[in-house]
Amino acid sequence: MPVLPGAEPYRHQGGEVGVLLCHGFTGSPQSLRPWAEHHAARGLTVSLPLLPGHGTRWEDMQVTGWQDWYAEVDRELRLLAERCSQVFVAGLSMGGALALRLAARHGERVRGVVVVNPANKVHGLSAYALPVARHLVRTTKGIASDIAKEGAAELGYDRVPLHAAHSLRGFLRRLDGELPQVTQPLLLLRSAQDHVVPAADSARVLCRVSSTDVTEIVLEQSYHVATLDQDADRIFEESLAFMGRLAPGLGKEGAATGG
Repeated sequence: MPVLPGAEPYRHQGGEVGVLLCHGFTGSPQSLRPWAEHHAARGLTVSLPLLPGHGTRWEDMQVTGWQDWYAEVDRELRLLAERCSQVFVAGLSMGGALALRLAARHGERVRGVVVVNPANKVHGLSAYALPVARHLVRTTKGIASDIAKEGAAELGYDRVPLHAAHSLRGFLRRLDGELPQVTQPLLLLRSAQDHVVPAADSARVLCRVSSTDVTEIVLEQSYHVATLDQDADRIFEESLAFMGRLAPGLGKEGAATGG
């Protein structure tokens, strides 16, 4: 199945400092592309992969699970670590959860973590019905494009495959038990108004990790997909400053490539 226009992965060969960006559940690299291009223009080596089952049609996602999504970012991290002397991981929503698991499992290979509205739990009574409901109903309504900025839109599915949602629930429960293994510096940015992931998820992440260098920033003008919203520039600059503090002397520019 061809990738939707705009949902392609993005890579940029820059300097010795690398960053892996992880997109969210039912979303695509499009939601993080401006962030990736911002950091690439400032000399970082950037990897923004397309997670399996994403960026095509929801039916393709129905046959994937968290092990597939995590394996993709794990592979990308290993490639970045071969190329760069220092590597950061970052992500939006479920992508933030994937980034946190990379930090928990890879230890010193990860220099720091940046998460935007990270997911920690599948909420609501419907979550408890997923083990049964996924065999009766294939999908529920989509969660894409929770954005305050007029005219902005996220390229994501308009339906959520319930098999995939059930897998996500299992992944987040597993990750919650692994969060104390996260010891790296952490920058967490969360939206004051988020109609997809509640503030309780960010609070849970902050109280579970073992990091001692922790910064929390509240984004007052954005909804869930803050990387495409009115606080996007602040996210880009804050994350760049965070990485620059931990890895002084970011490298010179290289050549950007899509795909």
